[in-house]
Amino acid sequence: MGGVPKKRHTKGSRNQRRMHLFLDSPAITMCKKCGKPVQHHVACPACGYFKGREVVNVLAKLDRKERKAKDLEMKKMELESAKKEVTEAKAAK
Repeated sequence: MGGVPKKRHTKGSRNQRRMHLFLDSPAITMCKKCGKPVQHHVACPACGYFKGREVVNVLAKLDRKERKAKDLEMKKMELESAKKEVTEAKAAK
């Protein structure tokens, strides 16, 4: 004699048993360097930075045309972040 249930398990008790089996959405924050959304504890795929230092050279993996466009985009993002810091510093005074 094996695994034959004596009583029927209701949908409610089945679902209560499975309460912890749901999937969480991954935790996402904004990259401090470029401002793109990044998963926690993962290097940014857009700029290659993790914890304030470069761990992946993103530009080395691109061809010449893509590298130029990516470099321009990164410089633009740095200028915007610098302007934002200056305006925040002025507002704090």
